[in-house]
This record gives sequence, C-alpha cells and structure tokens, in this order.
Amino acid sequence: MSDLPHPVTRDDVLEARERIAGRVRHTPLLAPVAGDEAWLKLEHLQLCGVFKIRGAFNRQLAGLERGEIGDAGIVVASGGNAGLAQAFAARGLGVRATVFVPETAPAVKVARIESYGAEVRRAGREYAEAHAAAVAFGEAEGAAFAHAYDQPDVVAGAGTLAEEVLADEPGIDTIVVAVGGGGLYAGVAAAARGRARVVAVEPVLIPTLHRAIAAGRPVDVEVSGVAADSLGARRAGGFAVAAALAEAPVSVLVDEDAIVEARLRLWQELRIASEHGAATAYAALLSGAYSPAPGERVAVVVCGANTDPATL
Repeated sequence: MSDLPHPVTRDDVLEARERIAGRVRHTPLLAPVAGDEAWLKLEHLQLCGVFKIRGAFNRQLAGLERGEIGDAGIVVASGGNAGLAQAFAARGLGVRATVFVPETAPAVKVARIESYGAEVRRAGREYAEAHAAAVAFGEAEGAAFAHAYDQPDVVAGAGTLAEEVLADEPGIDTIVVAVGGGGLYAGVAAAARGRARVVAVEPVLIPTLHRAIAAGRPVDVEVSGVAADSLGARRAGGFAVAAALAEAPVSVLVDEDAIVEARLRLWQELRIASEHGAATAYAALLSGAYSPAPGERVAVVVCGANTDPATL
C-alpha cells in the first residue's frame, strides 16, 4: 500500500550493527541437544534482558548524529521493555529520558526503568493510550520521540540479532520470532531476506500482524492475555506490515495454554527464565503451530527475560 513505509533493508541493519558495536552483547546461540528441536537465540541474556536495547541504542545514536536530540532528550511509550531499553541507552549516552507506561505495566519493569534514571509517567490502560500521551509530551516539550517498535532506526537495530544468528550458524533455514508491534519481526525479515525463512508467532488473543496481512494494512485488534505486557500492541507497525507484504512470513497463532507451557518448559528443562512474550516463539514449535520439515534447521529467538521470577 502506498501509505506504508518502504521496508527496512539489510544495508540499514548492517549500518546499525556498526553503530551499536561495543554497546550491546552478542548473545549466545544454543545448539540443539538430544530431544531438542531447534537452536535457541538466547537474547534474554541481552543488556536489560531484552532485544530492544539494540534498537534503543541505534535510535539514540542516530538521533544524536542527526541533531534530533536536545536538552529535552527522548520520550518513549512502552509496556515496559522498550522503556527499559531506551532508559538504559539514555543513561549510557547522557540523554534525558521520559517513559510513558500504561497503568497495567508490571511493577518489576517500572522499577527498573526508574533505576536507570528515567522519569516514568503512567497513562491509560493499554500501550496505545500511553503512546498518545508520549507523542503529546514530545510535541509540547521538544523531546525526540523514540517509538517502541515502528521506527526505521529501531527496526534496523533489532535486525542485528538475525545477523548474529546467521553468522554463528550460516546453515539456519528458519528464524522464529514472537510478534507484538512487529519491530523485531521487521528487523529480522530485513536481515534474513534471501537467506532464511521467518516465522512470525503471535498469541491468538493479540493477532496484530496476522490480521494486518489478511487486510493488507495495519488494523486494530483487541489486546488481552498472558503476553499482553510485552506483545500488547493494538496494531502492527507500518514497517512490520510493509515487510510482510514484501515477502510474506509464515504467520502462526498460539493459544494461552501453549505460551504458559512453553515458558514453563524453558525454565524447568533449560533453566531459561523468559517472560511470556518471549516464550511465544518457542510455543509455536512445542504446540505444533509450526512444524519444521525434516532436516529443517530452525532458530527460535527467546527475546526477553523481564519477568517476576516468583512466577516461574
């Protein structure tokens, strides 16, 4: 569609990789052992416990290069993880950060955002309401807006994760990612295009990209379920939809029980402490929502660990 942005390219991802080099971790790719079905990209071991630090550093460093970020700093709306990442990056770069979160944001994430020196403001019950408040704040105060998932710098930063996967194991055929607003998916799609298939996994209760692909444009969906704190965008971002229409991913949905079971299995069998949103990609394999072909080499991204350990 003409009103969608051009998809982020691999060149954008490679530029982001150079920009953020030395500021983020190259996270491990865990090879399958007996009984396992896939490689696991352990991005939950990333700084701040979430892949979003890649896009946060790229957004702020690029913004500083372009002169977009002044005394008012940056403002971001987040269900928790994007706020964590932007606050962490801002502290490291000496940038003021204001983070708008919905009233439902987990206390564990809010406390960590504040520990990085950002100002936290609560607005509304869903991410969309916090987003509107953040945009208004940015316009009024002159703060540069850092989108949680739908900005080219943010998307390109996320895509550096796929560059690591394919550098560590060039034979990977398929990369499986969880989708909320779609920033991770869009970045991985840009990096992997022509080299690996992408499987986009969403909770059945938050099918933002799935619905957008069917409609050919972003559409609003209802938001609920165990993964809503990290995958709870009301609609897929324009860059995610543009990527999906340029080269359609395998798009699958998983139910609540599958997500809960996948998170439990990651902890009990592998001692990987993931949040529900991060277990969503793994749930696609465990539940059979995505069944690899014989011999298919699959990497599943465990994208975040910002969860209450008491719930494991």
